Amino acid sequence: MYSKCLQGVLAFTVKSLYAHFHLEKVTKRYCFVSNAHFCTSSERVTEGTVVVERRGAVVSVVINRPEVRNAVNQETARRLLEELKAFEEDQTIFAAVLHGIGGNFCAGYDLKELAHHSASLKLEQDVTKGPGPMGPSRLMLSKPLIAAVSGYAVAGGLELALLADMRVVEESAIMGVFCRRFGVPLIDGGTVRLPQLIGLSRALDLILTGRPVGAQEALAYGLANRVVPDGKALQVAMELAEQISSFPQQCLRADRASAYHAAFDAASFTDAMQYEMDHGLPVIRAESVAGATRFSSGVGRGGKFSL
Repeated sequence: MYSKCLQGVLAFTVKSLYAHFHLEKVTKRYCFVSNAHFCTSSERVTEGTVVVERRGAVVSVVINRPEVRNAVNQETARRLLEELKAFEEDQTIFAAVLHGIGGNFCAGYDLKELAHHSASLKLEQDVTKGPGPMGPSRLMLSKPLIAAVSGYAVAGGLELALLADMRVVEESAIMGVFCRRFGVPLIDGGTVRLPQLIGLSRALDLILTGRPVGAQEALAYGLANRVVPDGKALQVAMELAEQISSFPQQCLRADRASAYHAAFDAASFTDAMQYEMDHGLPVIRAESVAGATRFSSGVGRGGKFSL
């Protein structure tokens, strides 16, 4: 009897010491993102509705509500906004990847929360003064964001995918304005970004019918930029982000900003051309001369991208 009790005490002690050691190890290994600080480890933070992982100059921002197909509630929207703002402000991070844990990108806003807690839902109508219902949808980032899309990217989830510059989509993924069925409007940029990306006619088809769109149709429309095998979207998106991060960044961001200005803000063709020149000219002194020197020495000949 005494021997069994002693064994039990020893077992409990060993478990307690292991738990303490493991917790200390995890605390050192992981770092939670807050106040615009990203972790420098390549390990993933596994707690919270939004988690992050940094790898070099690239960070992944992950929706972590797999039990509801990563539908976004108020807390998740707040966290997504925090993390993408932190990405924007961190000068050591050049690109981000947005995706969802558990086989789905995002099924939109959490309609159960809307149905049962609508009184606590506060929406800022002035788009210049507050976040969108999905969180970061009103941001105009200055650095590339890539969406790694698996499973469902529908309703507000589609709008989050549209926030990205590019979408890497798995073969079985489904996109669409599924909120059409329930009278929930697109108020996170869906009616603004979608027509610019795929044209008004195709956008209206998706917006008015709410029908599902598969990966190959999305690719044909220009809604998807890459179609990859199931389970590979995150890997390919991270590789793409790392490639983009390896290029001269002032030039890349100037060209990106000019494209967005021409699509959304330019008053005329002349205005767009002037913006391109005004923002491109400083890059020539900052990066182009050095780049031309490298090229003249033989680097990058024959279209090689390994600079």
